[in-house]
Amino acid sequence: MTDGVELHVQQRGTTGPLVVALHGLFGDGDNLAGLAAELADDHRVLLPDLRNHGRSPWREGMALSALAGDVLALLDRLEEPRAWLVGHSLGGKVAMALALNQPERVAGLVVGDIAPVAYPPHHQAVFAGLSAVAAAEVGSRAEADALLARHVEDPRVRGFLLKSLTRVEGKTPVRFAWRFNWSVLQSDYEALSAAPAGRAYEGPALFLKGEQSTYILPEHEAVTRRLFPSFAFRMIAGTGHWLHAEKPQQFNRLVRNFLQGEGSFEGPAAP
Repeated sequence: MTDGVELHVQQRGTTGPLVVALHGLFGDGDNLAGLAAELADDHRVLLPDLRNHGRSPWREGMALSALAGDVLALLDRLEEPRAWLVGHSLGGKVAMALALNQPERVAGLVVGDIAPVAYPPHHQAVFAGLSAVAAAEVGSRAEADALLARHVEDPRVRGFLLKSLTRVEGKTPVRFAWRFNWSVLQSDYEALSAAPAGRAYEGPALFLKGEQSTYILPEHEAVTRRLFPSFAFRMIAGTGHWLHAEKPQQFNRLVRNFLQGEGSFEGPAAP
């Protein structure tokens, strides 16, 4: 049995190949519920909350190896020898880390709008907003949104973050708090922004890019091809980083086609 945090997990579907869908930073398993619903007729889909997110335990340490170890522990606990992995953003990095270090446990993977590279800090404003909300001990979502707006201009980003604002039980007057462990995410930000490392994964891999996103760039092709020599690439037009939420039908169809083709995908495999 692999050591790791026992993740909170939801399941959709009861028969067929196993798919583990991994959400991004500040999210939870519900973020990929639409994909799970699409696949549930002929796949078993697990929707875990990563550590320090959602309903999973809070723990120190956000290294990609630790996050991948949590997913491996989940597979061990369920006595599942292999799974397909679908990950968006941070979840994509976790999927890559698992494939690069435990390839025998990964049937194939789909990576949503992230590359196997280290990224410079770019969530400083978000963390400033999260900190402000936490310090204020807000009594309503409107109050939290107003505080966030001082730091995060995009209402879509604020709306996404506010999905993880939860009422604190037993508090009078009413108080809200972040469900994710924002302070550990901030203190370990460098670790979760790092590049996944390991030996090349020879299995099937599909990288999906949002057309308007800058997370996957042409200069990332060489390292992607070195680590995932069988990778295929698709771009979803008119989408940014949250491509699975902006155009779910296209995203879900590409994932389903990839899984049904057992990882084969025709067409160019380069950004």
